[in-house]
Amino acid sequence: MVKKIYTLLVVGAALACQASTSKPIKVDGSANLQPDQQQSVVAKEVAGMISQYNYKKVPLNDSLSTVIYSSYIKKMDDNHNYLLASDIADFDRYKTQLDDDLKAGNLVNVFYMFNVYQKRYLERINYSLTQLDKSYDFTKNETFTYDREDQPWVANATDMNKLWSQRVKYDLLNLKLASSDMTKNKETLRKRYQNLLSQVKKLSNQDVFQMFMDSFTESVDPHTNYFNPANAANFNIEMSRSLEGIGASLLSENEYITIKSVVAGGPADKSKQINVDDRIIGVAQGKDGEFQDIIGWRIENAIALIRGTKGTTVRLRLLPKGAAASVKPKVVEMVREKIVLKDQLAKKEIRTYQSNGKTVKIGIINVPAFYIDFNAYRAKDPNYQSTTRDVKLILDTLKRENVDGVILDLRQNGGGSLIEAIELTGLFIKNGPVVQVRDTRNRIEVNEDEDPSVAYAGPLAVMTDRFSASASEIFAGAIQDYGRGLIIGTQTYGKGTVQSAIELDKVINPSIKDMLNSLSKKTSTTGAESKFGQLNLTVAKFYRISGSSTQHKGVMPDISFPSVIPLDKYGEDTEPSALPFDMIAKSTYTKAGDLSGAIPALAKLHEQRMSASANYKYLLEDLDDYKKRQSEKSITLNEQQLKEQRDADEKKNFERNNQRRAALGLPALKKGETRPKNEDLDFLKIEAGQILTDLVNLEKTSKLTNNVAPANP
Repeated sequence: MVKKIYTLLVVGAALACQASTSKPIKVDGSANLQPDQQQSVVAKEVAGMISQYNYKKVPLNDSLSTVIYSSYIKKMDDNHNYLLASDIADFDRYKTQLDDDLKAGNLVNVFYMFNVYQKRYLERINYSLTQLDKSYDFTKNETFTYDREDQPWVANATDMNKLWSQRVKYDLLNLKLASSDMTKNKETLRKRYQNLLSQVKKLSNQDVFQMFMDSFTESVDPHTNYFNPANAANFNIEMSRSLEGIGASLLSENEYITIKSVVAGGPADKSKQINVDDRIIGVAQGKDGEFQDIIGWRIENAIALIRGTKGTTVRLRLLPKGAAASVKPKVVEMVREKIVLKDQLAKKEIRTYQSNGKTVKIGIINVPAFYIDFNAYRAKDPNYQSTTRDVKLILDTLKRENVDGVILDLRQNGGGSLIEAIELTGLFIKNGPVVQVRDTRNRIEVNEDEDPSVAYAGPLAVMTDRFSASASEIFAGAIQDYGRGLIIGTQTYGKGTVQSAIELDKVINPSIKDMLNSLSKKTSTTGAESKFGQLNLTVAKFYRISGSSTQHKGVMPDISFPSVIPLDKYGEDTEPSALPFDMIAKSTYTKAGDLSGAIPALAKLHEQRMSASANYKYLLEDLDDYKKRQSEKSITLNEQQLKEQRDADEKKNFERNNQRRAALGLPALKKGETRPKNEDLDFLKIEAGQILTDLVNLEKTSKLTNNVAPANP
């Protein structure tokens, strides 16, 4: 299927003609970055490919242009801190023009908009530097609105100056709460602002082009992406899992470098101190190196500082998820490692539960990704690494240890190899269809497990959360459809689309490449393998064997847990351009069991435990507190009030952590004492084991003999 689409792309690209050009519009006070001829060609080619071959048939017209325009403005200034209302009024003439610009390969208007933004950015930072010599009164009852995303655009430069005077005061107050030395604080802030100037002046036309192309592709669908040559190289490095660093993916949000995921087995994960949505505000090299403030830095520059040679030490200053900017940051020290696929292997543990005077053993297998060592597989290495092979070995071990049930923990598992999702399912069913794939021509292909052997036939549960996506959803959906096991947790992500990676170097017309080379008379200096970059094109859609798509809706659990990940902020159904949920005809398959009769009884037992659980109460309270913090848009600039608020928050967090520990039978920690690394405070995993224990008991008492899977052979 992918091969046929790729052939069509080559034929289509061969018909390309030279992209049109327009006269650049200069903006005084900016770096006046301008597009090059190569970017114009790429823009036109990508626009044509997406219009013709993307699974989601979206016409490139004025309606889509308006969406692209809004996305581009948001990427430049999502918090309304730089651009003036007059700038937006000026830009509005391009609102329905960008579709025509893309078709023609004309990037002049796009770059003009960015150069105006860059001018305003430089004005704001330079103005902030002039405010550092002022004296500030931190006893006044003033507030600063730090979240301006929903605020109107600032009317004029005078009002913008007022806003940024408050911003400088806010930044100084945060520093003052940690140190009373205002001379040193002002110097720290001066360096921060100068760093921001330095970073923005390092931007290249590739940065602008990538930003605009992101706005374009994301307006079509969330998983169609264009990567410029340097980003294409980084993407493929990350896909190969061969970086040397701390093992975390980062994203720039509101000028903070934010942790968006933590690689299982990497230094960040091993530290047990780093979580999704923590913000990195400083980086230091070695055990004694000086911290470098990275607030406002470009993401690639921050990554370059955090990455490093295996065996070297890096220290991070972190603001925890949801914490105010005034909270005292924590410092985490890590030794960098080589982050490769084999570091993310499935792992097991065994938990024991007491039920009706008997001990029940539950094996828990953490599956961080659906991985496979393709190179070793192609080389016919009999010991190649893969999720299915590793899980099968673990299952054999668990059976020898006479476990009564098995949980596969797919939380935070964003997917991976489709082959592995199919083969892993095959460990728990005899044979049959696992997933259906529909392509752009509405042709449906059914992918099956053809191996009749079953590695484990006993009581089974699968844990999911909001970040369980793609291959995880295929596996969980199949287990649910076959009635083979319980799905426990929260609604999954809902990523049910298939992407094909297209190397543009292979599809751009050779005559155009020759023409560009003759014009530039130089080779790429990015160090990337490609010259034109890569397009990840959505070409198909996944469907469960029951006929339901995993797209948008994901997999719904049989027994639900409260989501610690905000469902209204993360997930396919939060993406405006996401493909919708739909259904096709179901596959022909024979169910392995039917747990529908057991689920109501299991849910009732779960709810009874939760009503008496202190940890469950704390979890709900924490989620409620998080929602309240997320709704806050401003903060006091009164030093005493802010200090009292911060101290109260720190005290509450310290006491809450010890309350959780007490509920789990663990000793309280003293102030400054670090939690032992091997401690497992995962209350939800413990409860999942209890739910499966209930299922084991129901089976043993034969109350639902005809409704559960056969016992472990």
